[in-house]
Parts: sequence; C-alpha cells; structure tokens
Amino acid sequence: MPELPHVAIYTGIDSRKESFFEQLLQGEPPIELKFLKGKRGALFSNARIAAFIEEEARHQRSSLTGTGERGIRTYSSGERKKALLAHLMAQNPDFLILDDPFDNLDRQYQQYLRSELEKRASEVILVQLVSRPEDRLELIRRAACLEKDGLVGFPEYQPGPTPEKPGFKGRIPPPPHPPEDLPDPLIQMKAVNLHYEGRPVLNNIDLEVFQGDFWELRGPNGSGKSSLITMIVGDNPKAYGQEITLFGQRKGSGESVWDIKSHLGYFTPGMADRFRGYHSVENMLISGLTDSIGLYIQPSETQRLLAAAWLRVLDMEQWANTPFRDLSEGQKRLIFCARAMVKHPALLILDEPTAGLDGPSARKVVALINKMAKESQVAVIFVSHRDEPGLKAYKTLELKPSETGSSGQVFV
Repeated sequence: MPELPHVAIYTGIDSRKESFFEQLLQGEPPIELKFLKGKRGALFSNARIAAFIEEEARHQRSSLTGTGERGIRTYSSGERKKALLAHLMAQNPDFLILDDPFDNLDRQYQQYLRSELEKRASEVILVQLVSRPEDRLELIRRAACLEKDGLVGFPEYQPGPTPEKPGFKGRIPPPPHPPEDLPDPLIQMKAVNLHYEGRPVLNNIDLEVFQGDFWELRGPNGSGKSSLITMIVGDNPKAYGQEITLFGQRKGSGESVWDIKSHLGYFTPGMADRFRGYHSVENMLISGLTDSIGLYIQPSETQRLLAAAWLRVLDMEQWANTPFRDLSEGQKRLIFCARAMVKHPALLILDEPTAGLDGPSARKVVALINKMAKESQVAVIFVSHRDEPGLKAYKTLELKPSETGSSGQVFV
C-alpha cells in the first residue's frame, strides 16, 4: 500500500489557523495540498474539546462522553484527547487535522498519542500543525509553514531560529479600585480527597495560598490538576463536605459560585477558542472588568484609559480598534492574560496559558505572567504540563499519582 501524503504545517505568531482549518474542512485546500480537495476531514484540537465542555455545561451531557458522574471538565488533558480521537475516528474521515496534538500532555500521554497516530497513519491522512519543532511526528516527510493565510516552503520546509520579541513597556497599571480586605490565606485546603466512580484522584492534599503568592501547579496528566482547580473556582460539587476555605468562607457555608468568582481572574485557552464575536481588542480588555467575554455595554472614559494603559505595557497600542479575532494566537494570549488581571483580582488562575504557542510566543506570555506577579499583590496559580523556561514561581505544588490518588509535594 502506498504511503499516504501526511504533512506537517509549522505555525508562528502570525499564522491564522482558523481560516486555514476552514479551507481544509470545506474541501478547498491551498494548491500545495491539492490532494485533500473534496475529501472529508475532521479537526482534532483543544477548540473541539472546549466546544464539548460548553455543550456539557448547557445540557448536562456531551456527545463526547455521554452522561455519568464525571463530567468532561474533570477529565485530564490526556483523557480528553483520548476520547476525542476515538470520537473522530469513528466518523471515518479521509484526513485528520492535528492542531498541536501534544500540547497539554505529559511525556507518558505524548507517547501514547504518538503510538495511536502511527497506527492510524495507514488509514487516514495526517495534517499536523506544529508550533514547537520537537513535537513533529517522525513519520511525516512533507512540511510547509503557515504564514498568515498561505503556505510557504512546501514540501521541504525546515524551521529556522525565530528572533525574540522586545520586552514590555513600564509597570503594569494599578488596580481600578482599592482592593477588598480579605483574610489570609485566600485559599486553604486541608486533607482534601477526591474520587470519581470509585477511582481515587486526590489523596490528602494540603494547600494554602496567601496574598502575593506565585504558585506553579504541576503533575502528569490524570494527576488531578484540573480537578483541583475546579474545586477552587466553584465548578466541582465534590468540593462540598471537604475542609476547604475560599476567601474567608468555608465551602458549603452558603456562598454562591458568584461570590467565589468575584475574587477570581481566570484564563484557559479554551475561553479564546469559544470566542467568535467581533469585539475590538480594547473592548476585550475592558470586558475583564465586567466579567463577560466581550463587551456588551458602552465603556466609560475611565475604562478606556485603563485599557490604553495595558496596551502600552504590551506594546500593542496600534491594535486597540482591531477585531480581537484578527490577532495572532500569541497576541490573543497576551490580551487574555491581561484581561484576567485588569481588575487585580485576589487570585489569578492561569490554566495552561502557553498551550499551542510557539517558543517565542510562550516565552513572552511567561514573561508577562512573571511581571504581573512581581508588580502586584495578586496571588497567581500557573498550571502547566510542560516546564516553561523562565517561569519564576515562588512555590510549586507537584501532584504525584499513585493507586490511592495523587499526593502533593510542595517545593519553595
């Protein structure tokens, strides 16, 4: 049987992946990939997973996992991708678009997914989008680079060194309002245990987060990182009955989810994946003050001035009136991180903020997070599966899986 024409597509800060995906899925690929014309494709991406999570939130079930005690939001990144691959392959597509398939995965799950994709390579064409060269599948011989909407260098493109972007301008803007007087620690968990359908996930976890802390939460896929975060942000009913205190209130003492969320800034790339509006970059930043994704009220002059100050720090003043959806992926992440920080919440949670980014873009996002932590009293929790060079967290909680659930080890 002849080898299928698999191809790797390298992406960078200017790549417009969404329009590229649309071309392929509509059966009208660029001339370089004419072998895909008229064929039926499927998209394997974090955006697809985010759509299933949103479906589940609205209808208490999703077509990816059905019903059950455990929702897809509490799955690890590896479990989600395993379920998505099975779901897509059941549809018998002619080609599979792999949008940074190894992002959010630890080494064990990366090896599992590589093995699964190698098995499928004889029955489906693989189109792998690659932001970091080390993630490219070895079986893929052809390559190109996606520059904005077009391909260059096909079929033998080789990535070269990418120049570093300049740094930020000045200090981050101060909070728009005096900070609320909250008790320390902001978050306190004592001997927290968690299981799903009889399977232990967390075992005897202790965590205290004080004002001004900068935590990194790490651990392999399936170790319970996502579950631990959902217990903080108020989305996990398993938190009730546990010894958890959030912003001075014991969990289950009558607080509402909105009481908790009012003290939080939160970003995960799935939020950007679900956004489809035409709001400007300025309005997207201002929406962080109103806790909406996109702005649906007329902003005040004070809000506009605050957004302008953040854009100066990011060196993105010229993008103020540009539709947010027209930004590169790296620019979107910077704006979303700033949006989560704009009101200086008591706690800022950044869940895999560098997922899907190339090296230079990831380093700039990490530099912004370091800067926000250093120049404020906001407590920060940074969640990532991969060691990001340059991250300057003050403390680390590492979850270590075992048959009785993950235990936690703290490094300072």
